[in-house]
Amino acid sequence: MDRVKINQHVSFSNVIQGFWRAKDWQWTPQQLNRYINELVERGITTMDHADIYGNYTCEGIFGEALKLSPNLRNHLEIVSKCGIILPSNKIEQADGHRYDHSKKHIIQSVERSLKQLQIEQLDAVLIHRPSPLMDPHEITEAVKILVKEGKIKSFGVSNFNKSQYDLLSKCLVCDKLHITLNQLEVSPYTLDAIEDGTINHMYKDDVKMMSWSPLAGGKLFDLEDEKTARITAVISPLAQKYQVTTTAIIMAWLNKHPASIMPVFGTQKIHRVDEALQGMELSLTDQEWFDIYTASLGHDIP
Repeated sequence: MDRVKINQHVSFSNVIQGFWRAKDWQWTPQQLNRYINELVERGITTMDHADIYGNYTCEGIFGEALKLSPNLRNHLEIVSKCGIILPSNKIEQADGHRYDHSKKHIIQSVERSLKQLQIEQLDAVLIHRPSPLMDPHEITEAVKILVKEGKIKSFGVSNFNKSQYDLLSKCLVCDKLHITLNQLEVSPYTLDAIEDGTINHMYKDDVKMMSWSPLAGGKLFDLEDEKTARITAVISPLAQKYQVTTTAIIMAWLNKHPASIMPVFGTQKIHRVDEALQGMELSLTDQEWFDIYTASLGHDIP
């Protein structure tokens, strides 16, 4: 599988496994361990987490599975996100829904993630969502400490638009730090990051992109949705032409973008993973890519 270089210390697999639903899978540690090994065998080595997933439980579930194979950590890149507070009895001060980008919270969140995942270092930590109260100096101070203490290999953001990225990036650069990743919602259904220039802005600064909900949270399979119906009318003939599934065509569409967008795939079914990987090996023509693009737009390009 192709790799995407994040910085001088780490590279990611070009398909990423997400664990936001791991609590719902209700797997034993042995079952999850087997699944992680199956992913690694296929070249999918990058694992995406967030502290809040599964009411603050999914990282711990993953950690118990990882503990069964101590050497498995050497074959993985583990990403987590922080900065969102959800009401929960699992952690202190989780008494409401808000964002917290304070130095104290970021550092505590990373330390908690490391403990739950049962690892010593994250390959990347991302600020989960931008906040109206975001102080870039606070975040920069936290990143400096985490890098100095060897707790993170790289730093990134999630759901940041151009101006939010610029605000934080300018502060980080002053301390010789930089944003390496931006996790955005991108799919043939959701074009906002393409249309508003965010992807181009990240590409310009060599910020690598992860795509959450590359299947639009299942919307791309809801044929009662008018937009989906338009897109499917283009994708279905392509799936027949290339003898692959709809999922594979969607992955091929994402993969064609020159910015090396890495889809975060949240399935627990290994055959769905294989469909995604098949799509990453498929080369759509420019016309086929634009046919899907304009179907999503609902109108032709100028």
